[in-house]
Amino acid sequence: MVYDCIIVGGGIAGLQAAIQLGRYQHKVLVLDEGKGRSSMCHCYHNLLGWPDGVSGEKLRGLGKEHALRLGVEFKGERVEMVRELDGRFCVTTVKSHKFFGRKLLLATGIKDNIPSFEGLLPCLGKSIFVCPDCDGYEILNKPALVIGSGNAGASMALTLTYWTDELTFINHGKGEIDADLVEKLAGKGITIVSNEISQIHTDCSDFKGVTLANGKGIECSFAFLALGGNRPNTDLALQLRVELEANKHILVDPRTKMTSVENVWAAGDITVHSEQAAIAMGDGIQAAIWIHKSLLES
Repeated sequence: MVYDCIIVGGGIAGLQAAIQLGRYQHKVLVLDEGKGRSSMCHCYHNLLGWPDGVSGEKLRGLGKEHALRLGVEFKGERVEMVRELDGRFCVTTVKSHKFFGRKLLLATGIKDNIPSFEGLLPCLGKSIFVCPDCDGYEILNKPALVIGSGNAGASMALTLTYWTDELTFINHGKGEIDADLVEKLAGKGITIVSNEISQIHTDCSDFKGVTLANGKGIECSFAFLALGGNRPNTDLALQLRVELEANKHILVDPRTKMTSVENVWAAGDITVHSEQAAIAMGDGIQAAIWIHKSLLES
């Protein structure tokens, strides 16, 4: 079996590309282990058609169902290696299964730096957030904590002042904060807590506050994470010698979403743009259109 296109990554971008390619009646395989950031988000609040929000799990489930109806195949395996072989791509999973495709779409996303506090994950997208553009509105005129480190945390706190002036920045990661940022934080009335968090308190998806290492408790209903160190999942791209930007995201043609390597496309958070589900969808369908054009020519 040689697929017309293999999509690595079954998140928002990968699923949208799969749907479009399925509508073109191409033979498509999606490889995804189900651990992407969209699977962790329990509510997207800013998507057209979902005024009450929608979970990543539901969105992915609907997307997969849609793609399956169009004949797209899925394998729940993590890809370990990709190489070009005789004009085709050989994709090998951790289970040593090999799949071959004429075209390749990388939709591998990024890995957020999420602290391993017990009870945190059910709150993501509900009361604990990572993106101010997505979820700053959720703390409009409400108190909120920024659980961060150094300049990343300080910058997040300053960004959030657009929505609220009741902010506390906990420098949990103990990163150094530039003097000018300290001055700006003070000017905005943002309290800096230079202490680690020993425990967070939650009730299902509701954030309740934290206990610091010194035993002090801080009650709050909302928090943003800004520890820095988010990592683009570019291991496979590097195996193919795909060109990366300085920030380690994949460089793509803005029109076609093709990478610097012929017949290899990239879409979603792995590319250089703001990290938004709606943009990931656009990337996915745009890449699929140009993959289709390429298949017609080959």
